[in-house]
Amino acid sequence: MHLSRVRVDLNGLGRDDLFAVMGGEPYGTHQLLWRLFPDYTGPRPFLFRQEMEDGADGEGRCKGLPLFYMLSQQTPVALPGLLDVESKSFAPRLDAGETLAFRLRANPTVSHRVDGQKHSRRSDVLMHAKSAFALDQRASQECKDAMDAAACQWLAGQGEKHGFALCGPPEVSGYRQHNLGRRKKGKPIQFSGVDYSGKLEVTDPEAFLASLTQGLGRSKAFGFGMMMIRRP
Repeated sequence: MHLSRVRVDLNGLGRDDLFAVMGGEPYGTHQLLWRLFPDYTGPRPFLFRQEMEDGADGEGRCKGLPLFYMLSQQTPVALPGLLDVESKSFAPRLDAGETLAFRLRANPTVSHRVDGQKHSRRSDVLMHAKSAFALDQRASQECKDAMDAAACQWLAGQGEKHGFALCGPPEVSGYRQHNLGRRKKGKPIQFSGVDYSGKLEVTDPEAFLASLTQGLGRSKAFGFGMMMIRRP
């Protein structure tokens, strides 16, 4: 696997791509990053996370510009004048019981039955928790706490399946709903995302490493599911 940092030369972007990248529009960004794999024809070979740089670096790059972190099976190929890439091998050696700091942007969802419908419905975990409150209570602190608790419970469940355990409640922030505006059977494509940060304990190194390469949750093509780790 390859862990890469990708910077975009905004001068090389067309109008639509520029608006997509600066606005954090996930579909346009996904299409842009595909250009790093010009000779690849298989399933999407990467996970990615978009951020904004906090400050200028030694080469004079300005703060506030888009920055992407990418984990890929294939080696990304830089596009001079458009996409600058710095890559290194990603093959961490982890032990059971090891503690790591992490960051994750995920699309947490839950499947639940709906009366009168044959199939279960998949919903945003936070909105599902919010729906349990009366309309006049949905701005209350109790409702917000319930939504955060549901988000944490989802991540804890992911850990049980993927070889890690949370070291206390993670920080939950940056909740955002997305609407791509593209329609399938008359319905817009909608999904949401939330940022997690905290510490975890590795319980099954093999399963945990597999989850890092495959990503957690849904909507991975749109910048979700890539967990970034470091030793504290």
